[in-house]
Amino acid sequence: MQVLMMELSVAVKLIQEGVSTTKLPQQWVDLGAGTGLFTSALASLLPKGSSITAVDKNLSALNTIRLNNADILLNLMEGDYTEIEFTEMKSGFLMANSLHYCEDQVRMLQKLKHYLRTEGRILIIEYNTAVPNTWVPFPVSFERLTTLAAKAGFTKTDLLQSITSKYQAGGMYSAMLQ
Repeated sequence: MQVLMMELSVAVKLIQEGVSTTKLPQQWVDLGAGTGLFTSALASLLPKGSSITAVDKNLSALNTIRLNNADILLNLMEGDYTEIEFTEMKSGFLMANSLHYCEDQVRMLQKLKHYLRTEGRILIIEYNTAVPNTWVPFPVSFERLTTLAAKAGFTKTDLLQSITSKYQAGGMYSAMLQ
């Protein structure tokens, strides 16, 4: 599938297998949410009573997020997601094209793991490349993610989906860390 500008249906496809199917409310954080494409995709998959905190440095982008699911509570948080400390355990973290901005990726994953519930998970969407560029300064190929996750203490790294990309020859992938 060639993806030029990602649509909601593609975002849903990328993360669907990684979202727990429990009917109990879940608490998620979307790190680097931007205008909320993946926030909306996640909201479409969560059970009633769940919440998503969308974090981004760009408040204007955050303020454009609109969920199509009124049963999901949306919290907006302006700030640098690498510096935020959480006060509660989370069901999951979503990092769609944001881990490649972290220089110390192992430390970031360790920090998130600390705030995950026992059954929690981290969903990662990244370009499958090892070559840095202006827009992807610290690339995270799936092979590299597997190594990073193990160093951060995760015992399971599953490749969920792969799609082609106009921007990277290696395409994009989604993965789940547990």
